[in-house]
Amino acid sequence: MNEIVTWFITTVSEVDPTLRALIAAFGMFCETSVLVGLVIPGDTIVFVAATGISNVSEYFWLAGAVMVGSLAGETLGFFLGRTIGRRIRDSKLGKRFIGNTWALTEAYLAKRGVVAVFVSRFLPVLHSVVPLVCGMSTMRYRVFIRWTALACVLWTLLYVTVGYLLAGQFEIFATTFKGAGWVFIGGVVVFILITHFAKKRLSRKELGEN
Repeated sequence: MNEIVTWFITTVSEVDPTLRALIAAFGMFCETSVLVGLVIPGDTIVFVAATGISNVSEYFWLAGAVMVGSLAGETLGFFLGRTIGRRIRDSKLGKRFIGNTWALTEAYLAKRGVVAVFVSRFLPVLHSVVPLVCGMSTMRYRVFIRWTALACVLWTLLYVTVGYLLAGQFEIFATTFKGAGWVFIGGVVVFILITHFAKKRLSRKELGEN
């Protein structure tokens, strides 16, 4: 397993750091954009990119690019909502992919206000719809971007840091510990499970979901 994990991390790290950061930024731009974010696994792209970080400057370069991509996607969603939001909502594509989520998002924003903008970044599906609905509301862009920026910073630091640390710890122990690959895989699985159940619990608390 050490050989497989080493190959994986080496392959990612050999990608030019600038290109790797741009790919991650584009992934987050898509994830936070309208409808596209429902099918683009931006969190997975960022996590994989983070495993290829080899120094501190690459860490901050990747984190900065991901934040910019996230905010660009959020901004696009907001202004699409402000200009053609109702057409998107009433379109066949919108009804197919968003469905009841639209009404749920509107109710959630009405209940929680700007706090919903922050929390929704950590909620499945809603994080791709909230910018659009906020754009259709009376919320000002500067209020929206302030709260979503804080959430994007926290989200980015979480995923980039965990990916970076797991890969770094593997490289330290791989030469002396034959089970280092399994520990790496276990760490990834534990992180996925923790974030999954944390999101589910947050959804139950915020939205009353089962």
